[in-house]
Amino acid sequence: MGKDDKGTDSLAVQLADEKHWDELVIIIAVVSSRQKETSSTTGMRDTVETSLLLQHRAKEVVPKRILKMEEAIKNRDFATFAQLSCTDSNQFHAVCLDTCPPIFYMNDTSHRIISLVEKWNRAEGTPQVAYTFDAGPNAVMIARDRKTATLLLQKLLYTFPPNSDADLNSFVLGDKAILKDAGINAREDFATLPQPPELKGQQYKGDVSYFICTRPGRGPVVLSDETHLLNPETGLPK
Repeated sequence: MGKDDKGTDSLAVQLADEKHWDELVIIIAVVSSRQKETSSTTGMRDTVETSLLLQHRAKEVVPKRILKMEEAIKNRDFATFAQLSCTDSNQFHAVCLDTCPPIFYMNDTSHRIISLVEKWNRAEGTPQVAYTFDAGPNAVMIARDRKTATLLLQKLLYTFPPNSDADLNSFVLGDKAILKDAGINAREDFATLPQPPELKGQQYKGDVSYFICTRPGRGPVVLSDETHLLNPETGLPK
């Protein structure tokens, strides 16, 4: 964490490479690409100045939670990983609400995705999927394996189908092979998706702009002066 008040000696250290837990599959629901009402920079400034919950979180909660998360990742303990991820995301947004004026990053679609995942996890008796939200409405969902990710995608595509004029290729991006695993080869296949019980079969057409299916990847890479796209003297694009 470092000791400098300005954070100049705070460093990120990689715990393991991307092959350490390569069975994980990530599905991102892009709920809205519109500009946020409150920017991340402005929101964090207001939160630091006004939220008492943030002070408690920074001093009492986060340091202990980071240690537990490190152990969960090292041991590939998905149940603990999911519990910590979801809890921390929810507390972050509680801090946003504790800010004056309150910040509302998530929307109704975000809440429906949380409800779907929480009810599914509870029905299975052990976490199948973790979710996390940054300062915005878009959901990052991490499935414990490919089979679980396929079931998750089926539930998401049934609950949040595309608008009738949307192109399937632009509605699911990234690893498109998972679409075939989910039984989707064309638009008409949406009608054959099983009805998920988590949200009682309700559908919210067009509420998700698109999905991204991906995997854990390698961390930041230092590029040479010949390959990176910034001028090292000005910090501006070449």
